[in-house]
Amino acid sequence: MSGKQPWWKGAVIYQIYPRSFMDSNGDGIGDLPGITQRLPHIAELGADAIWISPFFKSPMKDFGYDVSDYCDVDPIFGTLEDFDAVIARSHELGLKVLIDQVYSHTSDEHDWFSESRSSRDNPRADWYVWADAKPDGSPPSNWQSVFGGPAWTWDARRGQYYLHNFLSSQPQLNLHNREAQQAVLDVMRFWLERGVDGFRIDALNFAMHDPQLRDNPPAPPTDKQRTRPFDFQLKTYNQSHADIPAFIERIRALTDEFDGIFTVAEVGGDDAVREMKAFTEGETHLNSAYGFNFLYADALTPQLVCSALAEWPEEPGVGWPSWAFENHDAPRALSRWCEPENRDVFARLKTLLLMSLRGNAILYYGEELGLTQVDIPFDQLHDPEAIANWPLTLSRDGARTPMPWDDSECAGFGSTAPWLPVGDDNRPRSVAAQHGDANSSLEFTKQAIALRKANPALHHGRVVQCNHDGDLLELVREAGGQRLRCRFNLGNKPVLCEDCEGRTLLAINGAEPNALPPFAAIILETDT
Repeated sequence: MSGKQPWWKGAVIYQIYPRSFMDSNGDGIGDLPGITQRLPHIAELGADAIWISPFFKSPMKDFGYDVSDYCDVDPIFGTLEDFDAVIARSHELGLKVLIDQVYSHTSDEHDWFSESRSSRDNPRADWYVWADAKPDGSPPSNWQSVFGGPAWTWDARRGQYYLHNFLSSQPQLNLHNREAQQAVLDVMRFWLERGVDGFRIDALNFAMHDPQLRDNPPAPPTDKQRTRPFDFQLKTYNQSHADIPAFIERIRALTDEFDGIFTVAEVGGDDAVREMKAFTEGETHLNSAYGFNFLYADALTPQLVCSALAEWPEEPGVGWPSWAFENHDAPRALSRWCEPENRDVFARLKTLLLMSLRGNAILYYGEELGLTQVDIPFDQLHDPEAIANWPLTLSRDGARTPMPWDDSECAGFGSTAPWLPVGDDNRPRSVAAQHGDANSSLEFTKQAIALRKANPALHHGRVVQCNHDGDLLELVREAGGQRLRCRFNLGNKPVLCEDCEGRTLLAINGAEPNALPPFAAIILETDT
């Protein structure tokens, strides 16, 4: 493998949702010492880095994405010293550490907001988005929040509305203000100096709004059911302002002061591809971005894969993509993409495909075990969006259930009354049950990651071809004189091949060079 590649290029990143990974003190909630305890599992997988979802001080109305202190650990997760222990142990095991940064908004319990709302002339008065009511007392614009209802809430202290693109308890930072920008950059420096290796930046395209507060136009008609007022608008003015890339340049200038820092933006919405490219363009912006190509897809199809890869050609100035099939906001992929009777074979198929894509591969905790979506009854829901839009919004809680480590009463999670149920279907898929079983999803994940790391064409090579024919997907990858032909049958019927010579590097689910049974795949090395 070329020594010139930065560590993150082609990396396998393991996302940890801290509430659900490992509980070290028996209170029902996973924590930082629990993460430290279980880091050897991630290192054994062969991952290059961990990404830890928010563990900062928070009232937890949006489970950590409402930050009340960017530079401290919430007591339910531990202490700053516990985080230092995560860093130290990760680095001992050869793992890099990425953490979330939430810059588009804070909690309404943050000291910055308490000061900002106290008057119209305090030092932080303009750090959040405030606006006067219209003459009739209605909100300043028609903007709607992601979680339902207007994106404006009246505050009697200032006699103004404040903007919140999510919950009303998540007021929008005004990152047009240079002092507010500097404040969040200082937060980033705090964690860099503490030893983190990079950041996943949450909801970055929400970071700036249209200062003229123009109304969003209505969205065109659709045959999809609209469950929120947010769905009725084009998000033309409440997000995606043209000045965001200039702010990103300030982020890049800061991270360049440190060695080997990786930055990846989360970007969703109707214009995600254009924004991701703007946010990662050249050498003065972020290293990578990931969108939602696969996260909410109802089916995994060859066309979907080829269209996603085509958005990121290997051309000068075009950024490096990151791919995730699952995360804390999306339903588990096996529950979306295959029937229950096919889950074991499909788990291997999708893992090998993820490891064959050009870009970084992000594994969500438990994905290596083949975990599925857990049906959470209404009286056990925590997800505010699911509660507000019940039953039309699929609960995010179903993908945030505790990690099953063994077959004990608490599945090895550490508490007999975890914050969410483990799920009866996921208990038998524990780490202990799969460890050492050559036919298990866990052991195959290790094999697929090792294959990716051992072959430059898979790890960081270019995509020479992406072909699709019915259920057949074929990727041709090249790097350093190596040429690989990666063939996947994403359907439930056999596929034949008449011209499939090559040395087999890996074949799964009964695959042979000239024949792919249902959900089979093969990686062939051919002459360049």
